[in-house]
Amino acid sequence: MTSARASFRPGERLADMDSWQQPAPGEPGIWNALGWRRAELEAGRAVLEWEPNLDHAFPAGDGWIVHGGMVTAILDSAMGSATWSLLDRHEVYLTADLRTEFYHPTRPVRIRATGWVVRKTRRVTFAASELHDEEGTLLASCRATNITIDLRNEPQRARRGPAKPASD
Repeated sequence: MTSARASFRPGERLADMDSWQQPAPGEPGIWNALGWRRAELEAGRAVLEWEPNLDHAFPAGDGWIVHGGMVTAILDSAMGSATWSLLDRHEVYLTADLRTEFYHPTRPVRIRATGWVVRKTRRVTFAASELHDEEGTLLASCRATNITIDLRNEPQRARRGPAKPASD
């Protein structure tokens, strides 16, 4: 069960998150490639939904199990969204530590990853996330330590993405 969490001041990045982490259909990136959807977003908390299919799973016994790396990816992205929502425009972060625990096999059905910030300092954010199926079964949980980078001191770390190719 999701533990109680503190209230956080929204960062300037929160206003930009619709375009940054929920790209328009057809745009490149992991969100569209895997079909993740943001269901909820507030300062320090994010919920992602996903319906993995057999392309994300492997056969096991009489069913299919979603690959643990895919489970970890959505849990990481839920925590990342929660962390990002507290950053200002001159800040980005890098994940320094990530740990996932698997409690039940994740089947190819609709799942929800809820991520939240546990504690935030000027340089470090501790985040957690949980993955549940439609029945509310806790499938996996994750913890991360994210390091905040001030782009005023390290502008080369800005997340700009590659330049778009010139059209013919």
